Amino acid sequence: MDNYIKKKKEMVFQSVDSLQQVVNVVNEAAAALNDSKRTIKESAIPEVLAGALGAGIGGVGSLAALYGLGVVGLSAAGITSGLATAGAIVGGGMVAGVFVLATPIAALAAGGVGVASHLKNKQLRQEKERLYKEVLARHEAIIQALKDEADADKERLDYLQSLNILLQQAVKDLSHDLGVA
Repeated sequence: MDNYIKKKKEMVFQSVDSLQQVVNVVNEAAAALNDSKRTIKESAIPEVLAGALGAGIGGVGSLAALYGLGVVGLSAAGITSGLATAGAIVGGGMVAGVFVLATPIAALAAGGVGVASHLKNKQLRQEKERLYKEVLARHEAIIQALKDEADADKERLDYLQSLNILLQQAVKDLSHDLGVA
């Protein structure tokens, strides 16, 4: 972990919040290992698992892309109506809404950026290191479960394989960010 990526633009996971995807996959792997009857249907992240299974490991560049395959984002209608509502506060429309919403953020961001940035970067690295160890352990356990449950039904094997794909990608992405060869 000597070659830790320090430039945000080169990181796969640029914030602690972005690591939530990995946490969700780790939690799902734990649930899979604790319940030998669990399948994609019972999962908390069924769309993600189905997307991983459909894409396989070769066709996707990062866990974020893989994770996003089955997840719907914010709707354009919701965003535009929110901006228009915020803009109406100052008697404008959607464009004015951007400035209304951005002004308090810009004012707050001006103070204490250096200290906050250093603390966030330290916290991000620590969380990546902790998660990396956890992902490795869960990945090994899922691989073992695939071997032990080789005669399980197709739904269970698909579930374990989708977790294997997601964990494999998480290992790759965290290894990149941590500079692990």
